[in-house]
Amino acid sequence: MQIILKYFPDLTEEQIDQFTKLKELYAEWNAKINVVSRKDIDLLYERHVLHSLGIAKVQKFLPGANVMDVGTGGGFPGIPLAILFPETNFYLCDVIAKKIKVVNAVATALELTNVKAEQKRAGTFDTQFDFIVSRAVTKMPDFVKWVRSNVKKKSNHELKNGILYLKGGDLTEELSVFSTVKEYLLADFFEEDFFETKKVVHLPMKYKG
Repeated sequence: MQIILKYFPDLTEEQIDQFTKLKELYAEWNAKINVVSRKDIDLLYERHVLHSLGIAKVQKFLPGANVMDVGTGGGFPGIPLAILFPETNFYLCDVIAKKIKVVNAVATALELTNVKAEQKRAGTFDTQFDFIVSRAVTKMPDFVKWVRSNVKKKSNHELKNGILYLKGGDLTEELSVFSTVKEYLLADFFEEDFFETKKVVHLPMKYKG
């Protein structure tokens, strides 16, 4: 938990309490349903919680904004972001029902009223969002096809509406088809070795009617 306070020192008491409870909640659920790698559960705060919050170092979400987390798995990056931005609405989806069961249980235990989670496949709903977030569920060109119609036309944030994608490694070839994409190195924000090759990729998206 200290690693979160190291980079986000201005948390409220309620947020500190919610972040603190994550370890026990995920350890308990992981024993029943494997949503976090067994070897990662002891490194939950660095490799899952802080990694998710890397998006917040690139863009702070406004009150009333709507954010969708596609392929959320056990709730990353959506749950940590929902704790950090309690006045922003988060919609988490995944095709695997048991993972959504965990997400809903964690959100309920933390009393996160700004989280809605559903078992659903990306590209099968009509709702629109300010940002689509995700942790490397597929290659960016494929991801764009899934979510391109779910981005709101009007931007209110510093960054233009679109995708904020957590990914690592050399993305030159994968992103070469996008002229407006920008990569943010998480090593510029977090000093731990884990983040050395990790990035937040922002791809602004023009609304497709």
